[in-house]
Amino acid sequence: MTMSARLALMFFAALLSACASRTPPPAPVLRAPVVFGPSQSFSPAAEDVLFRALGLVGTPYRWGGNTPDSGFDCSGLIGFVYRDAAGISLPRTTRDLIVMQAPNVGKEGLQTGDLVFFATNGGSQVSHAGIYVGEGRFVHAPATGGTVKLDSLSKAYWQKAYLSAKRVLQPEHLAHNP
Repeated sequence: MTMSARLALMFFAALLSACASRTPPPAPVLRAPVVFGPSQSFSPAAEDVLFRALGLVGTPYRWGGNTPDSGFDCSGLIGFVYRDAAGISLPRTTRDLIVMQAPNVGKEGLQTGDLVFFATNGGSQVSHAGIYVGEGRFVHAPATGGTVKLDSLSKAYWQKAYLSAKRVLQPEHLAHNP
């Protein structure tokens, strides 16, 4: 199964399994894939992070929130997913996440599970983060009044705000093609 088909299937499964008090937004139109990194095999940890992050799409945003019951802000979402899916404890704030000891990754080398960072207030100060899920897409908790969502790095807004990325799941934990 291609990466695009796999991501689409996982996204639709997450939407179907989500509990919502209102009708979920329409599913994004899947176009030809935007490739921001090499094709990859998923390690069990990367696959767990991917499924957990996609499964939280639709959860309400709440500043300071860090559980599905209370809602999430961007760094609370990241911390919850990595603790729950991979047993990894991460710093709580975007400022601490961007300076943590983890390898930096170029946009063209992004892999599932990498953290992506943005300066949404202009300038170069980090103010937002998400989890890269493949095919140029990431899961994040964007703003008050919103919900956790799947978004595209190819959107002009995110391209302009993009700062950097870090690899939390180290290469020794990633599966390799034979």
